[in-house]
Amino acid sequence: MTSLSSKNIWMQRQQCPCGDWKCFVTCEGNNEEAAVASQLAKAKAASAEAMVVPYVGMVFKSDDDAFEYYTNFARKNGFSVRKERSRLSPQLGIYKRDFVCYRSGFAPVRKKPSGEHHRDRKSVRCGCDAKMYLSKEVVEDVSQWFVVQFSNVHNHELLEDDEVRLLPAYRKIHEADQAQILLLSKAGFPIHHIVKVLELEKGIQGGQLPFLERDVRNFIQNRKKVVQENDALLNVKRENDMVELLEACKASKEAHESFNYECSMDENDKLEHIAWSYGDSVTAYTMFGDVVHFDTSYRSITYGMLFGAWFGIDSNGRMIIFGCVLLQDEAPRSFAWALQSFVRFMRGRSPQTILTDLDPGLRDAVRGELPNTRHITCLWNIFPKLSSWFSVSLGSQYADFRSEIDALHCVENTEDFELRWNEMVSRFGLGSDKHIAFLYSIRTTWALCYTRGHFLARMTTVAFFRSVDSFLKGIFSPNACLRSLFDQVGISATFQNQSHNEMQYMPSKACIPMEEHARSILTPFAFNALQNELVLAMQYAMSELADGSYLLRHYKKMDGDCLVMWIPEEEHIHCSCKEFESSGILCRHALSVFVRKNYFQLPAKYFITRWRRESSITCYDEPAPQDTDDEWFQEYQSLSESLFAESSLTRGRSNYVRRELMKEVRRILEEVRSMPATDGIAVDLALSPTG
Repeated sequence: MTSLSSKNIWMQRQQCPCGDWKCFVTCEGNNEEAAVASQLAKAKAASAEAMVVPYVGMVFKSDDDAFEYYTNFARKNGFSVRKERSRLSPQLGIYKRDFVCYRSGFAPVRKKPSGEHHRDRKSVRCGCDAKMYLSKEVVEDVSQWFVVQFSNVHNHELLEDDEVRLLPAYRKIHEADQAQILLLSKAGFPIHHIVKVLELEKGIQGGQLPFLERDVRNFIQNRKKVVQENDALLNVKRENDMVELLEACKASKEAHESFNYECSMDENDKLEHIAWSYGDSVTAYTMFGDVVHFDTSYRSITYGMLFGAWFGIDSNGRMIIFGCVLLQDEAPRSFAWALQSFVRFMRGRSPQTILTDLDPGLRDAVRGELPNTRHITCLWNIFPKLSSWFSVSLGSQYADFRSEIDALHCVENTEDFELRWNEMVSRFGLGSDKHIAFLYSIRTTWALCYTRGHFLARMTTVAFFRSVDSFLKGIFSPNACLRSLFDQVGISATFQNQSHNEMQYMPSKACIPMEEHARSILTPFAFNALQNELVLAMQYAMSELADGSYLLRHYKKMDGDCLVMWIPEEEHIHCSCKEFESSGILCRHALSVFVRKNYFQLPAKYFITRWRRESSITCYDEPAPQDTDDEWFQEYQSLSESLFAESSLTRGRSNYVRRELMKEVRRILEEVRSMPATDGIAVDLALSPTG
């Protein structure tokens, strides 16, 4: 009987946006994971260096521990081991274990059937006498395994490190790699391409995987029948889980009128796409919906569906979740449906700017559905892919190429960009490269000289990317069905959107009235950004030009001058760096002019609404600065997050928590109501967990 894995595997999309279906790229974060894996490998190697050679009398808690220890010792010393014999008794069960070198003994002589072709494969066994024998003893009702014989004398050559890893005992295809291999095989990739993709993912050189190409081929052959049977079961599971998810959305709508969801059906009247949003998300969008990041980086191998989420940033620099979507595929029409649903959720208001990844279907959908919205490609979706695209072809030149790309991103004007781009393409011989052509075709969405001046609300920072990445990794549980994913997203979104944790104001640095005035108006996040610019403003020399404008030049850097236009009658200032137009925070160049013009306060129009303190109060009923009295809320929030995260793993857990939690909440509520209504002490209701 076929068993269907309960794990729901979510993976970052790896299809290259260049349009070639055979081209795959490394996902963001894999380099970091590879670095962690490398560190773990080094730690294991260091541990192996300190391993003690097994000896007679050595004690282990179990025979499995002993075998693992002997295996690690063997790998460090250039051979592998196998389990040979065991002995059994009615009282002790298995009480003796024999572990031997993989070349121990001799292969039995096989008679060849007459008239049949028989492969005559040479055996590696050569009678090696290296071994470790164990015996079990029970001491004070505790079982222990003792080494009773040990020999490390081999009659064959021991292998070097780069050879021993290729022994069958050490060639393992881990579960995550198995899922990826099956996915690529299903997509029609040949074996050698699958191996190449895995090497790129892990950031390792060719031939350094812990398994061989033939292991991949054997694995696929052995799993073909299972895969076909599982596909049929997965289709049933997907349909059932989608229906269950739809029912959850309906229930949420009945419980909360402000909850929104939409779905579409395919030609077989089965659920195709589904999108949802929360009431507080719509409220937050009215204030902070000017810039939206639409992340579509994860898809489920189990369900064959793409997960998308719309994010924003509030006045305190915190990530906001505006809504989520599950799509059947990555076709432009599917993305168009998602964007249409999102705009309807947000009462017909399109964002001023939308940030996405490189997906060509999504680009087409944005162009068609949001014609008045500026489309920006996130740099964190471009730069991590450069290694996959160019490191092999450029070899030792890749580091220079990467530096040139970084410099090109920051070029001041389009003329210089076009000139330097052509020089770079010629220098590295990339004139016919499809990936360099693709990057050039979308240059207006990522190069600074083209995107400067378009409002981004400081959402292109590394900090914002990490918060999005952390949120997404936190909601994908390998054991969660779609309903559990829906619940987990709702829990995480609620805590994220209603979180009262905020940055603290930095102490005064410039020590001028302008700084203190800005502190009284801006949120800590916005003020800290402005304060940083104000401190840097002191490092610029200012020269007045004949037309009344000002040239700002850093005292160390002789290039990168900025031109500041100043109209005193209107108190209007404009800098060529366009930082204010991009972030809503005045740049160091403009602030330098204001300081030299003896301004004690910045004009009110340079404190835009989304960064003012009252904007957060309007959207979230934000509390006053916290003191020690709100520690109970922080503890409550932490415990609630842990409780809901654990309960979302299975339906049984979820039902139990809902049932028991309601009982306890009702009991506590009755006790609170029985208490005196007032004791003369004011309570800060802003610390309510419901926001």
